[in-house]
Amino acid sequence: MNVPDAFRCGHLAIVGRPNVGKSTLLNRLIGQKISIVSRKAQTTRHRITGVLTRPGQQFIFVDTPGFQTKHKNALNRMMNRGVTQALHEVDVVLLVIEAGRFKDEDRRILSLIPEGKTVLLVINKIDRLDDKKRLLPFIADMAKTFPFAEIVPVSAANGTGGEALLDAAGNYLPESAPLFGEDDLTDRSERFLAAEFLREKLFRRLGEELPYGMTVEIERFETEDSLRRIHAAIIVDRPAHKAIVIGKAGEQLKAIASDARRDLEALYGGKVFLEVWVKVKGGWADDERALKSLGYE
Repeated sequence: MNVPDAFRCGHLAIVGRPNVGKSTLLNRLIGQKISIVSRKAQTTRHRITGVLTRPGQQFIFVDTPGFQTKHKNALNRMMNRGVTQALHEVDVVLLVIEAGRFKDEDRRILSLIPEGKTVLLVINKIDRLDDKKRLLPFIADMAKTFPFAEIVPVSAANGTGGEALLDAAGNYLPESAPLFGEDDLTDRSERFLAAEFLREKLFRRLGEELPYGMTVEIERFETEDSLRRIHAAIIVDRPAHKAIVIGKAGEQLKAIASDARRDLEALYGGKVFLEVWVKVKGGWADDERALKSLGYE
């Protein structure tokens, strides 16, 4: 890449409480799905880096888990540590909230941001406001709560405001040579993304409580030209959960694997052979050693 003298490159943390649309926003900004999405809290468990390179600028977005205030097991403690660490390491913080709603959890996250850090407020889900006239007064109220560098209304779901957010955030990137190649989208491996896409289907297809006791481990990942052979284990906390994941005559597990395979083929641009089975590993979410062995940090 031919780098101009005034090139700007920096890290931007996307933070907020669960379910405000952080992962949807990341995917929208970089133009590719790399961070999994569902309507359930705790879908994002890892820090996901998404890269966008534009003329004269490179944005390195860090999608963080929603800050957890209700759950206190080892998994949630690790997730919260990841959010706090990201806030200290990045150049810019994008605090995402929902249009018309500023809750105590939002204030809690705002209080964690280090003093002097550049913070942009991203007001998401403006498409869901019943009365669009509420938006301007809400923006005015938010401007009084904190010295935000910018306040940008967006809809991550339909793309409204995305370019305005990039234009605004780009002004606060430090002058630096790019850290990634021009076509790079993430620093995460294909193996990691396979586990995440499969976990997304668990969240989407299963009940309200069950996904929180599950994770995915990729046991083998082999590449033969454009074919990927992936062998994955779904880890559940209890034997009863195994039967639910598998479903009657194995139909639930087949549907989950089929959905994940289609998404992975679109991501990789080639055929995927995906074999999935279910294992019981009791207490994994509250065992730091088990979490590290499963790729949690």
